[in-house]
Amino acid sequence: MTGRLCGIGVGPGDPELLTLKAHRILTHAPVVAYPAPDDGPSFARSIVAGYLRPDQLEIPIVIPMRAERFPARAVYDRAAAEIGNHLRAGSDVCVLCEGDPFFYGSFMYLFERLAGRFATEIVPGVSSLTAAAAALKRPLAARNDVLAVVPAPRPDAEIGRVLDGSEAVAIVKVGRHLGRVRALIEAAGLLARAGYVERVGLASERVMPLAETTADRAPYFSIILVYKGAEGWINNLSVL
Repeated sequence: MTGRLCGIGVGPGDPELLTLKAHRILTHAPVVAYPAPDDGPSFARSIVAGYLRPDQLEIPIVIPMRAERFPARAVYDRAAAEIGNHLRAGSDVCVLCEGDPFFYGSFMYLFERLAGRFATEIVPGVSSLTAAAAALKRPLAARNDVLAVVPAPRPDAEIGRVLDGSEAVAIVKVGRHLGRVRALIEAAGLLARAGYVERVGLASERVMPLAETTADRAPYFSIILVYKGAEGWINNLSVL
C-alpha cells in the first residue's frame, strides 16, 4: 500500500496560524519535505520548527536563489522522484508550503508530478492576502465588490487596468517593484486608499499606509492592498 502525499499550508509566518488539521498531519507524518534556498534556512520549515519530531525524515527541496533563471523543472523533477520513492514504500509525506498550497504555492509543482499516481490531500493555509487584511485591520472586499490579485512584476499597463477595473486590489510579490507600483497607484489617484504590509505575521512585520513608504524596494514578502469601493473602512488607514 502506497503512502499519502499531503500538501499543507503553514501560513505566512506566525506558527499559531497553522490550522489544527495541518498540525495533526505534520506531527504524524514520518517524512516532511519543504522548499529551501541554497543560501540559508527554509522559511517554511522555520514556521513549524517547534512542531517537528527528531525522528522525522526531512527532505529539503533546494531551490537556487539567483537572478538568472534556474532549471526549476529539474529541481521539482528530482524532488518528486525522491518523494515518490517514500510514497511507494508506504510512507506518508507531508510537504510544507508557505501561505496556501494553491495560492501561488510551491506545492502545486509537486502536485502536478505526483497526484496522478498517489493519494493526495491538500490542507489550505492562511494566505498572505487574508493575513495582510487582518494586519491592516481593514476588510478586503464586501457585498458585490470585485477583488483582483495581481503580481507586481506584471507590466504597468496591466496593473493600471486592474486598478481601474476592480473595487479592491491586492498587489503581491512587491519586492523590487515597490517604487514603480506606488507611482502607478498614485497616478491612479488611489494612494490614500492603499495599505502596505511586509513580513506579515513575523516579529519584523511592518504595517502602514502606502503613502508613508519611501523606499523603492521592499522585502519579497510584501503586499499592497487597495480599496476604492463604497465601504467606509478605508478610513481605518488613518489610525495605523
